[in-house]
This record gives sequence, structure tokens and C-alpha cells, in this order.
Amino acid sequence: MTAEGSPAGSPAIRFDGTSVVYPNGVKGLDAVDLEVPRGELVVVVGLSGAGKSTLLRAVNGLVRITGGDVVVDGRSVRASHGAGLRDLRASVGMIFQDYRLVRRLSVLQNVLVGRVARVPTWRQLAGLWPKEDVALALDSLDRVGLADRAYVKAGQLSGGQQQRVGIARALAQKPAVILADEPVASLDPVTSRQVMDDLQRINRDLGITTLVNLHFLDLAKEYAERIIGLSQGRVVFDGAGAGVTADDFAEIYGRHPTAEDVLEAQVAL
Repeated sequence: MTAEGSPAGSPAIRFDGTSVVYPNGVKGLDAVDLEVPRGELVVVVGLSGAGKSTLLRAVNGLVRITGGDVVVDGRSVRASHGAGLRDLRASVGMIFQDYRLVRRLSVLQNVLVGRVARVPTWRQLAGLWPKEDVALALDSLDRVGLADRAYVKAGQLSGGQQQRVGIARALAQKPAVILADEPVASLDPVTSRQVMDDLQRINRDLGITTLVNLHFLDLAKEYAERIIGLSQGRVVFDGAGAGVTADDFAEIYGRHPTAEDVLEAQVAL
């Protein structure tokens, strides 16, 4: 998926000296320069407050960029406003730590929310979703193994199932990029791997550029093609996931990893 005027070889996401300073003066990002090629699965790690969530939210304009820019699929985030920003966000699927589902609605209705930018409001309000959008939503649920739960209320699902509905909702947007902000933070180890398996499989099967924030270092190393380490809003590490070492993580975190940083260690807690 290439935006009009965006060369096929250009990166899916480019941070150009990107800075974010919040109104209280806190610096979320500090002149970040970074490129994410199309189709890559990148995991971002760092301590709480390092800028991980800010990095992701700068991609779809959920935080205001105060310096530099982010270019997504050839489009400037900083220069996008109104309809332009809505269109950009429609091409960027977002998966949240707290799922962001409407629990009283069915699983299918929640996934169809991913189509709101492409379907007239009157159809949404009347529940008259086009057949092709319903088919797309069902296919998205099938990709995360939940097609048989389509007509169950979202609130009746487990936390892991709700997060996989969130993945299906993002997938239903037919996005160029998927962002996952701490998608396994509230899940047990087995379910965490199920969610990461879904994200990895979708990335590989569909070639959707995927940017994931994770806390657990073993999970990051297991699933990432590439790991980006952040500290105080700056990139302090950028390397292949398979080759990252404990010393590399110590450089990112400013200390050596502890049991709290390792998913497998949580089983015994």
C-alpha cells in the first residue's frame, strides 16, 4: 500500500528530528531520527517514561509534534489537519493496552468500528453496514481465531480475547501501519504469546508494517525483527532482535534486567 506520490522504496514511517514537549514542559521525544521500512515488525523497549507511547502516538497524531515531523506512507503528520488527519488515521490501526472495546456491543460490531472512516454515518447509525465491510470484519476475526465469537457481547470475552478483537478491529481498517501500545501488559504469559503470535502472523502474511511497545525483554527478543531502545525520549539502541544482548538492554535501561523485565519470570510470581 503506497500513498499517492510516495515512492515504493520509501519507508513506511520516518521520524525527522521529531520532538514532543508536553504543556507541562516534559519532553516526550527529543529530536528522534528513525526510519521503519515497509513490512517490518519493530519492537520498542525502554523504562516507563522513556517515550515509547509518545513515539507511537506521534505516528497518528494523538500527541502534538512540537519539532520536526513524522511522515507516514508519504504523508506529513504535522501538516495533516481536519479531513487529512482523519484520512491518515484511517490508514494507521491502533491497538491499546486497555482494549478500548464497547463491552455491551457484539464482537462483530466492535470490529466494524474499524470501518467508520470509510462508511457513511447514516449507515453506521442504522446498522446498515455494507456486506463487503461485514465480510471484511468477519475475515479479520477469523485471522485471530475468533470468528465463532462474532455475535457474542465483547464484555463476555476474556482479556486476551478482547485484545485479539482489538487486533481484528485494527486489521479491518486495511491499514498501512499497525501500532500496538503495550498490547500484552495486562495479560498472562500464555495469552501474551497468543497475542504476539497474531501480530507476527498478520505482519508476515499481509506485510503490514507493525510497531509494538513492549516491557518484557524476552518477548521483545523473541518476536522483533528489530528492536529500538528509548531512554529519555532519545533512541539509544537500534539493532536486530535476535542479536540483542543483556548488555544492550542494560544500555537501554541504565541497569541490568531484573525478573520484572522478563515474561517467563512472571509465571512464578
